[in-house]
Parts: sequence; structure tokens; C-alpha cells
Amino acid sequence: MYVIAGATGRVGSAAAQELMDAHADVRVVVRRQADAERWAARGAEAAVAALADRAALGTALRGCSGLFVLLPFDLSADDLDAHADELIASVAGAVADQRVPHVVMLSSGGADLPEGTGPIRGLHRMERALAETGATVTALRSGHFQEKVGDVIDVAREAGVYPVFASSADTARPMAATRDIGAVVADVLQNPPVRSEVVDVLGPEYSERTVADLLGAALGRELHVATVPEEAWPAALIEAGFRPHIAESLAELYRADDRGLLAPRGDRAVHVSTELASTLDAMLA
Repeated sequence: MYVIAGATGRVGSAAAQELMDAHADVRVVVRRQADAERWAARGAEAAVAALADRAALGTALRGCSGLFVLLPFDLSADDLDAHADELIASVAGAVADQRVPHVVMLSSGGADLPEGTGPIRGLHRMERALAETGATVTALRSGHFQEKVGDVIDVAREAGVYPVFASSADTARPMAATRDIGAVVADVLQNPPVRSEVVDVLGPEYSERTVADLLGAALGRELHVATVPEEAWPAALIEAGFRPHIAESLAELYRADDRGLLAPRGDRAVHVSTELASTLDAMLA
């Protein structure tokens, strides 16, 4: 039995579907009964539990041979570190309580660093906490998600602007489609390693300018690439609607990325192949 937490998200739902397509036994963990009923109608077992509820999560993990889990970034949290630590303690505690043999965690490039990476700091602490449970841990460190483009589709469509929070729009970085990451999750769960490892999940490489060109083509209009100066990042994020402490955390993340701190440094790499144009077509359909 494989347990998928976060099955309503892009990666979790893709992983659960891949496993079901392979005729594996799947139990999804969701927060709402309506979501549980939808997954049950598709043939999965479903458990309703919050990641912060150690007892309920432990019940959902009973008898599982492998777990997929992530650390949600909650934009409503008053204290990002405290929120992350609450979830980490609950998840790691439930894994230890149930003696889960293998955990696949959605992590990120830069999670080997304890500081200076914004919200990725929580992923660093989660990797360490899970490593102390006795489980074999596979940390999947992806870089940029292709679906991040969804955050700027409205401003691109309405204003013809593609904002870039980096010193250059011309540096190419790997971008993986979340459906590809879900497929990697399913594969690793079904073929667990003999020891814990960090796996970099690398998609095709694109610069932000190329992303803007592809998005503009999909929207049928030319986009102006607006490179936001570093000193203006927090203010620009606040103007976009983020709370000040969230804006500061995101600015730190962008700064780390701009300085190469999120580069792949895992034990091995898996290369995935979905092209951004295909992802954009699906998002805009």
C-alpha cells in the first residue's frame, strides 16, 4: 500500500494516478471529505487527515510500504518557520510511530543549506527530521516548476508584461512539469533504494525570456519582459498582494536562486522531458 499525502495538489495527484494506472494499492490523504469521496470514486482508498494532526496522519499511514509527502508553503501563516516546524514534527512523528519503511519527500534545490533560501529552509529541516525516523528517505529536489508560469498569466494577458525577479532574464535553468515529477514519485515508491538518497529532478532548460516568448505565443500577444531590480523585490511582492513577511521570504528565495544556491547537488539526477509549450497548452486549455 502506497500513501500519497497532498493528493489534491499537482504532484500528489499525478503520483497517485500513476500508481493507480500501474494497478498498485493507493491510499490518498486529503483534508476534506469531498476530496476523499472523489478519490474513492476513482478507486483509491482515502483518508481525511491534516498533516499537522500526528494521530490522524498516523492512522492513515498504518500498513503502508511507502509514503509520499511534501511541506506546504502557507501564505496565510503568521510565522513561516513555526508553521513549517509544526508540520515537520507531526509528519516525522507519524512516520516514526508507524515505522514507515520508505518516504519520498518533495524537496527543492538548495535544501542542503540551512539558511538563506527563504521557504526552502523548512525543507532542509524536514529532510533532516525524516532522516532521523529510521525510514529510508528519498528527497526529490526539483528546481523550477513549469506551472509557476500560472502565477503571471493574468498580468501577461491583461498588461502584456512578464515580470522577472532576477538579475537577468537570459539565464537558463531546468524547469520540470509537475506531472513528470509525479511520475518520478510513483517510480521511486515502487522501486525503493537500498539507502536514503537525494535525487535532483531536472527538466528542460529555459531562460525567463524564452518562457515569456512561449507564453506570449500561447496567449497570442507579445510580452514585455520586465526585470525587477533586487532592491525592489519586497515592495513589488507586497504590491502584488503578499504580506510583508511572505514577501521578504520570497525575496530571499529569489536572491538565493539568482546567486546559484539552488543548483543541483544531489546524489544522482533524473531527467524528465515534458516541454514547457505542452504544459502551457494544458494550462490555457
